[in-house]
Amino acid sequence: MANIKALVVDDASFVRDLVKRTVRNSFPNITLEEAVNGKKAQSMMDRGVFDLILCDWEMPEMSGLELLRWARQHDTYKKTPFIMITSRGDRDHVMEAVKEGVSGYLGKPFSPEQLSGRIVKALGSKLKKSAQIQSAPLQDAFKNSASVLTGGNVSAPKAPRSTTSQSASLLAGSTGGMEQVKKAAVKNAGAAKGGNKGVAEVRFADSSLKCVIKAISLTEVKVIAKREEQFPGILESAVVDLELEGEVARLNGYVHQLQAVDKRMDTDFVSIIVRFVDEDPQKMEHLSKYMAKF
Repeated sequence: MANIKALVVDDASFVRDLVKRTVRNSFPNITLEEAVNGKKAQSMMDRGVFDLILCDWEMPEMSGLELLRWARQHDTYKKTPFIMITSRGDRDHVMEAVKEGVSGYLGKPFSPEQLSGRIVKALGSKLKKSAQIQSAPLQDAFKNSASVLTGGNVSAPKAPRSTTSQSASLLAGSTGGMEQVKKAAVKNAGAAKGGNKGVAEVRFADSSLKCVIKAISLTEVKVIAKREEQFPGILESAVVDLELEGEVARLNGYVHQLQAVDKRMDTDFVSIIVRFVDEDPQKMEHLSKYMAKF
């Protein structure tokens, strides 16, 4: 019987489902409940006790940081593992979360192995004692994480590239690849009305792509990217970084469609449609302002 309770907090149902699926596959000894925002999570934490909180940062009504502050002010949750799962990966936000007492920090998009590693680290011996480690997924979670439980020389999960440095490189237009993307987008625009709608960076768990935006709405974005060795798969989670007036909005979503730009196997460019899953009013406002530019 499972005796560890975890609460998954995120306003995007797609992200909640991804987290829950990863936890269930790797840790059958953990039972899960979910909340659509920090306010709902606060109410659930008041009524019951959870051993682990897996929480988004940017949510309506109450943010993940506000929930973390509230939790650390209550005896029941002063030392409860609290893992922040967010697209805010810059140093200032990481330091702010650490200052407030976060137990772990995981950038979106993330891989199942990365999330499993954070959970093993956060729960420590409590997780080991509660499970009879028989299933392969659970054994892999322990082996692949840099956990205090292993006592061995296990490599830590590969750290995601700096969001700040990625965005700076994109906006400065320092790469020759970006120029190629722009030229190809112009060439293949055809009769598409409005032409290009700016540039963006789309980040995945293990890679990122510099892109030209061809179409954008409140529900999805269509981008053109130079063909790379590592390309995302359908339904893979993604974060789209959009810059407007010095601010970067990080929109969570998933890959809905991949299509070659040219009708040949060796095409250099690929069209990607990313469907958004965020319901954060601030992000929607930023997206609306971005769309109004074109």
